[in-house]
Amino acid sequence: MNDPTQLPLFGKRFGRRSSKAVPLAREFAHRTLAVWQVRRADDVLLCVSELATNALRHGVPPGREFLLHLWLLEDRTLRVEVHDSGPGFPRVLAPAVGEQESGRGLVLVDALADKWGVGERDPGKVVWCEFADAVAW
Repeated sequence: MNDPTQLPLFGKRFGRRSSKAVPLAREFAHRTLAVWQVRRADDVLLCVSELATNALRHGVPPGREFLLHLWLLEDRTLRVEVHDSGPGFPRVLAPAVGEQESGRGLVLVDALADKWGVGERDPGKVVWCEFADAVAW
């Protein structure tokens, strides 16, 4: 296998507003994390799925896309960013009692990631999460 420290330590993928967008984002992330030899890949993939799903449901108007960025920072932190053009800033909400289908995405991101937050962009926002000490090398 190639030396992962010599590879580009960022990746990006656009997601169209379609039912295939989240599985394609997860597949891209899975391949990238394998090359980078990322620990906690299952946690990262779940967060990618949740952030991409939220972008599609709440932040991507018809005719637009979201952008998934994966970064391996110098301190070995993995940063996941999902850029969308929708208004508003997400926050963790406790799901209603008995609610089965939605409302848990950011609860999961908050529980699994070491940090997460929201930043502004024009138009829209960037929802990000980070995983410290993500690689062994």
